[in-house]
Amino acid sequence: MKKILKYLVILIAIGGAGFWGFQRLKPAKPVYVYRTQVIERGSITSSISATGTVNAVEMVEVGTQVSGTIKELHADFNKQVKQGQLLAVLDPEVLASRVEECKASLAVANSGVSRSNAELENATRNFERSKELWDRKLIARSELDSATTSLTLAKAALAEANSRVIQARETLRQAEANLKHTRIVSPIDGVVISRQVDVGQTVAASLQAPTLFSIARDLTKMQVEARVDEADIGRIQEGQRAICRFDSWPDDRFEAVVSQKRLSPETVSNVVTYVVILKIDNPDRKLMPGMTANVSVITGQSDDVIKVSAAALRFTPPPDAIAADEKREAGAGGQQQGGLFVMPQRRRGNSGGGLEQTVWLVENGELKGSVTIDEVGVSDRTWVEIKGSALEELSEGMEVAVAFTKESEGSAAADIR
Repeated sequence: MKKILKYLVILIAIGGAGFWGFQRLKPAKPVYVYRTQVIERGSITSSISATGTVNAVEMVEVGTQVSGTIKELHADFNKQVKQGQLLAVLDPEVLASRVEECKASLAVANSGVSRSNAELENATRNFERSKELWDRKLIARSELDSATTSLTLAKAALAEANSRVIQARETLRQAEANLKHTRIVSPIDGVVISRQVDVGQTVAASLQAPTLFSIARDLTKMQVEARVDEADIGRIQEGQRAICRFDSWPDDRFEAVVSQKRLSPETVSNVVTYVVILKIDNPDRKLMPGMTANVSVITGQSDDVIKVSAAALRFTPPPDAIAADEKREAGAGGQQQGGLFVMPQRRRGNSGGGLEQTVWLVENGELKGSVTIDEVGVSDRTWVEIKGSALEELSEGMEVAVAFTKESEGSAAADIR
């Protein structure tokens, strides 16, 4: 009996030592620290960012239809001008002499008409005299024919002289118009944005009219030509509100409205963009043509909604932190990716066929389950509006996990999917 007790004590001692050693050698369960974000109620604004250039709504380039040398300048940069106001004068000497030459040609043509009239009157008298003599059988038929021919030639000469007068008159009118074009006047009321000539400079209008001035009609009404990527152009619609910011006025926000979405694409380095025109008021004339605008076009907005961090929708917890019953519920649909157990993704039932997403709730620093998001609304890439049945389980003030840190390793991890 003593031997049995002795062996029993030894066995108990060995078992206790083994259990103690097993407990000491068994790896400690890892401890995770979760970074969380509180579910909030508020507004979400969805927008598209782009850059553009400010220009006047109406810009007129003033040129010249005749060649010549700039003799006078009556407008400079930033000058307010009225319609019809004189801007510049070309040297009119050559064109003025051309006008005088055309006047002389017209006078010669008029003299030709007078001479032709006199010849016609003479030919008419000869024809009448010959006709009378022919009727009295006093001349030969050939003399009557000659008088008839002379009359016809005189009429043709008069018609030709009249045509020369018309030609000379039109040539004179053109020369006078060219002389008038040496005075460059403003076609609109506005402001001179640029002046590209100086006194003494020669301008040639042989192929196309050279630009002398650029005039903006109204600088209190401007437009922004923004270039929007093809991935975002489908969300742009006329009438949408936009916010414009400028480096020159970093503390000011300028309201704008989308007025046009142009169909013509622009491709630079295989990047396709489309020009979107935004109307913007400039009552204080703070904005100047050529300024670069940072544009945010508002494509959607929701007020007083439950919103959750977008990072929470991308979060996947570590595999050993997921409750055993949740793993079993995942069943064969789960899979290992990079050492993490990824929950299966199911199709939405009522929200258009997109993939369902999951947020993980955290209480007192530990995971307390997940909620499936089957419908979302407006997103600004930081916050996402929650809609659908998930609103029955989520409320303002709850904490959701967005990342985790493994204490034993001291490294942060977050699964982004």
